[in-house]
Amino acid sequence: MAHMPKSAAATALPPQRHGHAKILHPVVMMLIIIVGAILLTYTISSGEFERKNGLVIPGTYHTINKDSGLDSLVRAAPPKSSATRAYPASVVTLFSSIPAGMVRAAPLIFMVMFIGGMFGVLRKTGALDAGIDRLLALTRGNVYWLTPLLMIALCAGSSFLGLISEYLVVIPMVVILAQRIGLGPLFATSLVTIAAKLGYLSSVTNPLAVGIAQPIVGVPVFSGLWLRLVIFVLYLGLGIAYLLRHVKKVGYKVPDDIDHARRLSTRHIAILTALGVSVAGLVVGTRAWGWHSSELAAYYIFLALVIAVISGLPSRETAEAFIDGMKGMILGGLLIGLASSVEIILRDSLVLDTVIYDLASWVEGKSAVVVAQGMVLIEVVLDILIPSTSGKAAISMPLLGPIGTLSGVSAQTTVLAFLFGNGLTNMVTPTSGMLLAYLATGGVGYGEWLRFILPLVAVLFVLSMVIMAIAVGIGY
Repeated sequence: MAHMPKSAAATALPPQRHGHAKILHPVVMMLIIIVGAILLTYTISSGEFERKNGLVIPGTYHTINKDSGLDSLVRAAPPKSSATRAYPASVVTLFSSIPAGMVRAAPLIFMVMFIGGMFGVLRKTGALDAGIDRLLALTRGNVYWLTPLLMIALCAGSSFLGLISEYLVVIPMVVILAQRIGLGPLFATSLVTIAAKLGYLSSVTNPLAVGIAQPIVGVPVFSGLWLRLVIFVLYLGLGIAYLLRHVKKVGYKVPDDIDHARRLSTRHIAILTALGVSVAGLVVGTRAWGWHSSELAAYYIFLALVIAVISGLPSRETAEAFIDGMKGMILGGLLIGLASSVEIILRDSLVLDTVIYDLASWVEGKSAVVVAQGMVLIEVVLDILIPSTSGKAAISMPLLGPIGTLSGVSAQTTVLAFLFGNGLTNMVTPTSGMLLAYLATGGVGYGEWLRFILPLVAVLFVLSMVIMAIAVGIGY
């Protein structure tokens, strides 16, 4: 079997790109966000809700005295906040929170890096390139119908099954496919990211979003799915149209140099079969066995070894390919750790509960439509501070549910507001570790991503506000 040249291992994943040189480097941008979080610990009061089984108890919020003098800013080691005394972050926190964030996000960081390593080995075998060439030959490289088919499948997986981290393994494949037909990493990353994020936004039967939020407000799990199914079809249609508009705008033409005669070798077929089986294993592992980032990281190491054995790669070449693949993920891992630092700073200073209390108080007593739309805005803000879907549900749903009921907003509509706020911001928030992992895996800079995706997010935001008003009007 012919292997790729040694230098190809270094391109196991596409190089990181960050758009125009004048755009802030993503690491610098994240450091600015961390500084902003430190300043928030001085401008926002500290307080806490009482909790039961991890859920906040409405009506139990109380402020906590905070030592917020300027001398706190230069403390070498700020005391740990407690139920009776809170402390803001210091200048030292700017630096100490970074390794703390890296430690907290370590499972996700290593999972992302091991995905890079696994694809480094896969590219070294040449099987993935051969498989994509064969796919393009069968489809004649027509991206105008290949894109909708891929996006429908990916979006359905997210909306019905809650798949999200599993798609990290798909992005490099789509990147290579895009390169073969003259489209860049932005197209490939957008195809997977838009589909996955819209799936979470609609969450027809997503067990990680609807399955958590609905029981908190006393709604039967997966009830009211008819409207979410309408949203799934509508939003996915917009997402597909938006991406195909980009394809047309960049002047895409079906390539005429596709090798229709190329066939897969026996080893290539065996490797790709193992890869296909591994995707099914991911679904079973995460859904049935409760795998998380640590287990998935181990799974990718195992898969890299399986691929190496099937291909007959020597151990030294396998190790070098794995390491080279990991190198392409270093920036992504660092950004994920920095994003985690923001939440650590705000939690340690006990200001997150104050934010949700103030936001909930703002919508209380307003008209039903204003309350419903205000809930979306609340979830948008919380998504920046608490990227975790389950974390937002635990802190916001117990408070917004009673407010909605008193204002004439049904619990079902409150869940819809949660899904909209969670899904819309997750497409752009720089504190989302999973979004940063997607961009790092695809080799797309955050600034480049924002310039591309913001128009679509704006359209979806306006449409979501209209749907919230309709949901209130029909008593959804």
